[in-house]
Amino acid sequence: MTKPPGSLGVLEDVAAQLAGIAGACPPPLPEPAAVAVFAGDHGVHAQGVTPWPQEVTAQMVANLAAGGAVVNAFAAQLGADVVVVDVGVASPVGPATGLLERNVRRGTADLSRGPAMTLTEARQAVEVGIEVATTLATDHGCLVTGDMGIGNTTASAALVCAFTGAAPVEATGRGTGIDDPTLARKIEVVTRAVARVPARPATPEAALAALAELGGLEHAALAGFVLGAAAARVPVLLDGVIAGSAALVAAALCPAALEHAFAGHTSAEPGSGQALRALGLRPLLGLDLRLGEGTGALLSLPLVASAARALRDVATFDSAGVTEK
Repeated sequence: MTKPPGSLGVLEDVAAQLAGIAGACPPPLPEPAAVAVFAGDHGVHAQGVTPWPQEVTAQMVANLAAGGAVVNAFAAQLGADVVVVDVGVASPVGPATGLLERNVRRGTADLSRGPAMTLTEARQAVEVGIEVATTLATDHGCLVTGDMGIGNTTASAALVCAFTGAAPVEATGRGTGIDDPTLARKIEVVTRAVARVPARPATPEAALAALAELGGLEHAALAGFVLGAAAARVPVLLDGVIAGSAALVAAALCPAALEHAFAGHTSAEPGSGQALRALGLRPLLGLDLRLGEGTGALLSLPLVASAARALRDVATFDSAGVTEK
């Protein structure tokens, strides 16, 4: 290419990875993109780990389906589609355009007191994610992870601790902006939950068991979404700490799946960076975002697309008649 070797930095690695995913150079442009926002509620909400009422999850799902959330605005700017998936919302949202009803159960159990879900439910939620990814991959060139669920950063912190060995005090963040007493309570909840799970589950069986013990239904679906994208040979952009913790599960279920994943950004939540370091993924953006919904991953989409376009459209020294050094 008509540029000094290495002058595009990380984008050259992105371009090479895209070519590897597609098995072709240049790779196809990662478009159109589709964001799948998986939504679920959490029984651990009863422990006071967030000041937001649980019914906000269903209200925000309706808002997402109606196109009124931040991720909808970002997607419109980038020409991406948004699909909202009810995989575990506590109260029925009702039929709506852009909403897939795949509810496995009406919210998880309280992870501070016992397993958040059964092994069967965890597997079913993973399969929901695989199904959604497989369907979207038929007419989309890039998949983007999204999430919605009041209390889901508590489950994320627990998963990060279990899969990386991080201490709860280091992996547990303020989520939607909790005060110091609530943060202390959240850390104590994560500590109790993680103590029940063997450290660093590495086999598929152990990973599924840890997911059932600590995760949310949206985490399980996101893990399946990563697996489904990999099986379809479509790049998947990971959002923040929810996606990062789910990717840890996906990597334990099938390590090769992460070859198809890009870290869109590193969240302000401390568990996000810990998850990405454990996964060996370098975030493309660092904007101190902590919204979720897929917003940070979407913002990285132009970078990924530019890497693919460079391989496709930039002339070589020979074709342009430029003298090399």
